[in-house]
Amino acid sequence: MTSQICIIIAILVYLCGMICIGILYSRRNTQADDFYLGGRKLGPLVTAMSAEASDMSSYLLMGLPGLAYISGIADVGWTAIGLALGTYANWLLVSRRIRLYSSKIGAFTLPDFFAKRYGDDRHILTCIAAVIIIIFFVPYTASGFAACGKLFSTLFGMDYTLAMLLSAAVIVLYCTLGGFLAVSTTDLVQSITMTAALIIVVIFGAIASGGFGAVINSARELPGYLSMVQTYAADTASSRPYNALSILSTLAWGLGYFGMPHILLRFMAIEDESKLKLSRRIASIWVVISMAVAVFIGIVGYNMSMSGIIPVLEGSSSETVIIQIASAMSTHGILPALTAGIILAGILAATMSTADSQLLAASSSISQNLVQEFGRKTLSARSSLIIARVTVIVISLIAIVLAGNPDSSIFTIVSFAWAGFGAAFGPVVLLALFWKRSNRQGALTGMITGGIMVFVWKYGISSLGGVFAIYELLPAFIIALLANIIASLLTAEPSGELLRTFDEVNADR
Repeated sequence: MTSQICIIIAILVYLCGMICIGILYSRRNTQADDFYLGGRKLGPLVTAMSAEASDMSSYLLMGLPGLAYISGIADVGWTAIGLALGTYANWLLVSRRIRLYSSKIGAFTLPDFFAKRYGDDRHILTCIAAVIIIIFFVPYTASGFAACGKLFSTLFGMDYTLAMLLSAAVIVLYCTLGGFLAVSTTDLVQSITMTAALIIVVIFGAIASGGFGAVINSARELPGYLSMVQTYAADTASSRPYNALSILSTLAWGLGYFGMPHILLRFMAIEDESKLKLSRRIASIWVVISMAVAVFIGIVGYNMSMSGIIPVLEGSSSETVIIQIASAMSTHGILPALTAGIILAGILAATMSTADSQLLAASSSISQNLVQEFGRKTLSARSSLIIARVTVIVISLIAIVLAGNPDSSIFTIVSFAWAGFGAAFGPVVLLALFWKRSNRQGALTGMITGGIMVFVWKYGISSLGGVFAIYELLPAFIIALLANIIASLLTAEPSGELLRTFDEVNADR
């Protein structure tokens, strides 16, 4: 009982802190630009850690360890490598260009950037991009709410729905009050909390299992568990090959970064683009270390299960491995119980830091891009801000409904939404920034093709098996890129004004 009280105290302190940040920044939002982009005032540290915290959702502390726990390091290891490479490439290739370009043309949402980059006065690009954001972000946000529900349900035996609703209420409150600056600042705090959680869990787990050497030796006894070219099958206690096609497919996770609206917004919001190099270094180092530790936690957790310290986890329940380790820690006294509370707050942080960013991006798509730009409604600064906040609440309610199933897999939901954004937006962003000849027709064709192909490949072509049973992001991204290029070449080149703007932005680099 004492351990649960200590955990609850630690979590309540953390949640109250997030709400206080929202209240503090609510006074700085006087117009939609402040609410969605913080007036482009982010410093390099906040930019780096906010981008990565919003990226590393609940799959960092639940999805990745859970996958490593149940199948070994091959699948999760190549995923982590792909994500690390994608993180660095995104910062290196995209961050500075999109900051300069968006500032030059006065864009402060991704759909707005597409429309102004291609001179789309009718805002067709804006509309399609906004719809895609809503389609993929609402279930993505729902996965975050579901992760919070699983956390409290597993830990305290609370009703899943009630736990999920309480968590969602806190996220919506500080996001609605403080907007982008509150979200970015809480993301910084959340990234620090996530880091602390990862370190504490891996050290406690290893010590409880007899040391790091014992953990590795135990894992070596499982066929294919520590191999990067084999994967462990728990149902048969045997190994299965992890071939080159599977590796390539998994590495494709990295392509998703080029199309993530909530990450690209951080690039657009930095105060001084010359400091992006520092942000890139901070972000890349943190991502590599945090994912490596997350994978190792899965290995440690499996060893703890085999030692009887925590229960044996099967299926989607493997995603609660960190929660089980924290629960085991909390039985060792008041200080360990408070520490366990920090760990569980870290899981909340991983979830909330992504959910809040997704809420903000999805709400901007509706209130700014659909209502004002595509719908051609002129609103005052105050009215625009009110609509933005109301939209956050409405989207949250839809996500809450979708999060009603406690047995859904967080990793599965995240991987599909990740593919959707990567394929629909990634090629458009890259060609918009690097290819002068890319035009409105090409961008529209590529965007629609990428979004549709994710569904077609996931629910149709991949069922054929063999070479077709690959992660849908890879084929959808390639097809969308080709569609964009072909459509651009078959139609008229951009206007002289758009070409001059492209040259001016590149001259400023």
